[in-house]
Amino acid sequence: MAVDANVLIYERIREELKAGKNLAKAISEGYSNALSAIIDGQMTTLITGIILVYFGTGPIQGFATTLIIGIVTSVFTAVFISRLIFERIAKREKEMHLPFTTRITRNWFQNTNIDFVKLRKVGYVISSVLIITAIVSLSFRGMKQGIDFSGGRNYVVRFEQAVNADDVRETLSNVFGEAQTSVITMGNENQIRISTNYAVAENNDSIDDQIETLLFNGLKPYLNDHITRQMFVERYTISDGTYAVSADDANEVNYGIQSSQKVGPSIADDIKTSAVWAIFLSLIAIGLYILIRFRNWAFSAGAIVSLAHDVLIILGAYSLFYSIMPFSLEIDQAFIAAILTVIGYSINDTVVIFDRIRENIHLYPKRNLAKQINLSLNSTLSRTFSTSFSTLIVLMAIFLFGGETIRGFVFALLLGLWL
Repeated sequence: MAVDANVLIYERIREELKAGKNLAKAISEGYSNALSAIIDGQMTTLITGIILVYFGTGPIQGFATTLIIGIVTSVFTAVFISRLIFERIAKREKEMHLPFTTRITRNWFQNTNIDFVKLRKVGYVISSVLIITAIVSLSFRGMKQGIDFSGGRNYVVRFEQAVNADDVRETLSNVFGEAQTSVITMGNENQIRISTNYAVAENNDSIDDQIETLLFNGLKPYLNDHITRQMFVERYTISDGTYAVSADDANEVNYGIQSSQKVGPSIADDIKTSAVWAIFLSLIAIGLYILIRFRNWAFSAGAIVSLAHDVLIILGAYSLFYSIMPFSLEIDQAFIAAILTVIGYSINDTVVIFDRIRENIHLYPKRNLAKQINLSLNSTLSRTFSTSFSTLIVLMAIFLFGGETIRGFVFALLLGLWL
């Protein structure tokens, strides 16, 4: 996402160079003209990051904090540091003809004249089909809820050696039948957290014993042959090659189940409520920001409808494909983080176009609105393609090589990228 501010600046500089201005003047005016779109775009993403910090827990708060830090630092480097570099280049005579393009990209999306307003009816039809499909799927199939929303049990297990969370997840994939199971590394490479919603409605000692037995049997490939079920459940220590049940000495290192916790339906319902509020408040906060910045309710209403449209289609896709895709499409806190990230990214694109419409209305006040919209969309096509393609490269790399746990999260981002 950090590339967006740079692309906006480079596109603006290229426009100024095309208008016949020298490099120094083009750099100065390019940065000035791009600043409002950068600030507005990044502020809307910042809003979603702040809401994520407030409503999220654990890893989601960490993700949101990283997002906020990234926004602040990327804007600073794009607006200030890169400008210092380019102004220094402009002072060197041999670089005076820096074109901000290549032979291949010189004519990309230049002088396009697509009548987007006329094509809007095609967009209405496509969107209507997607939204109706999403509503039908959500009504009849529902969604595959993750442990965050359905409730379940968490077990922190420490092994004698380092283990790979993906390998453990694969090993446990059939241990709990159709129940959902997630595995993540907890701090050290030999410690993981296993979560499952197996028999989540049951709350008695016999069910707990049954789950612990299933867990012990499922993890045997990663345990020493000397380990018994009692050692695994009650924790064990190793002293001079001798294995024994832990005596709970604070100074000794023990292995096996370190802690267990049940996430009940009431806690899961609280998380659901927080997730709904997070999405709702993000839409309202962004709508208010757009209204304040553009002083026109039509911009604000259009932005909210557009974002709600994107969210509904992504929800529908998760409902439609959760039993088809070879990776997990569970609805959990990570999915909510993905939705809010899509909201921030989507409004970023929208704000850039809004900013250009506002600029063109100021420059050509007598031109009708349809022409203003078409002009603005056509003039920002190059920026939209460059940013989307750059983001696509990163997301595809994460999707293919990032591991099973993050694949569903990235899938939501990929959907949001093209909506």
